[in-house]
Amino acid sequence: MHKLLDLHPEVASALAGGRPVVALESTIISHGMPWPHNAETALAVEAEVRDHGAVPATVAIIDGRLKAGLAREEIERLGRGGGQVVKASRRDIPVLVARAGTGATTVAATMAIAALAGIRVFATGGIGGVHRGAEVSFDISADLQELARTSVAVVCAGAKSILDLRLTLEYLETHGVPVVGYRTDRLPAFFTRDSGFGVDVRIDEPQEVARVMKAKWDLGLEGGLVVANPIPVEHALPRERVDRAIEQALAEAQAHGISGKAATPFLLGRVNALTGGDSLAGNIQLVLNNARLAGAVAVAYAALA
Repeated sequence: MHKLLDLHPEVASALAGGRPVVALESTIISHGMPWPHNAETALAVEAEVRDHGAVPATVAIIDGRLKAGLAREEIERLGRGGGQVVKASRRDIPVLVARAGTGATTVAATMAIAALAGIRVFATGGIGGVHRGAEVSFDISADLQELARTSVAVVCAGAKSILDLRLTLEYLETHGVPVVGYRTDRLPAFFTRDSGFGVDVRIDEPQEVARVMKAKWDLGLEGGLVVANPIPVEHALPRERVDRAIEQALAEAQAHGISGKAATPFLLGRVNALTGGDSLAGNIQLVLNNARLAGAVAVAYAALA
C-alpha cells in the first residue's frame, strides 16, 4: 500500500479479504449540498452501500493524507467546511499532499485514489464532461480523461445535465470508455431519465456489469466504464423544466464570469433554487440509488475474482 494512503480499518479488512468495497466521492459533501444535508446524505449513502453487501470507502485528502474511508467526524468536517474546502481534482493532489492540506475529491481524484487502494467500483451522482461552449472555452472536465486512463467502474446518473452531452459522449467514445445503460437504452442526465441520447449497450443485471468489467481489464484494456443508472421515476424532473433552469443558470454564470471548477457548484445551486428545491431532493435520491447499484455490482465483481 502506498505510504501516503490511509485505509480506514473496515476498508483495509475488506480489501485484504477480497470482499466488495465501493468508493464514494467527497465533493458532494463539501460542494454538492448545504450543511447539514451534505453530511446526512454522505452517511446515508454509506449505509446504502452496506445494506447492499459492500463496504463504503468515502475518499478525501485530510491534512495531506490520501484517505479511502472516512470517520464520521471527518465527514462532518468536510460538510461544515463547505465551499471553503478545496475542491480537489487529480492536478490538486500533489499540492495538497505537499502542503498537508485538506480537499474534497472530485470524480477524477476519487477514481485515482480508489485505484491506488485497489477499489474497482465507485458510486457518484453524475460525472463531469464537456461543458457547453467548450469549442471556445476548452472547458472539459478532468473526469473524462480519468475515465480514459483509470480502471474503475463509475456508477452514476449519467453526466450532469448542465453539460454538452453530445460532445461528452463523443469524447468517451474516442477514448474507448464504454457507456453502459443500466436497465435503459437512453443516457440519463442527472435530474432526468432521458437526455435524448442513447448509450453504447444496455445491461439489466449487476452480474453482467461485473462480467464486462472483468473482461475489459483481463484483456488489458485499461480505463474505466460509465454505468449510467437513471434517477428513480418518482424523483425525476421533466426535462423541459430542468432545461429552462439550466439555461437561466448558464446565463447568470456567464454574466458573473463564473467558470472552471467554480462553475458546476454554482450551476447546480442555481438550478436547485430555480426548481424550488426539487433538484436537491432529486440529487439526494439519485446518489442513494447509485449507491445501491454500486453495492450490487461490487458484490458481483468480488464473486468473479
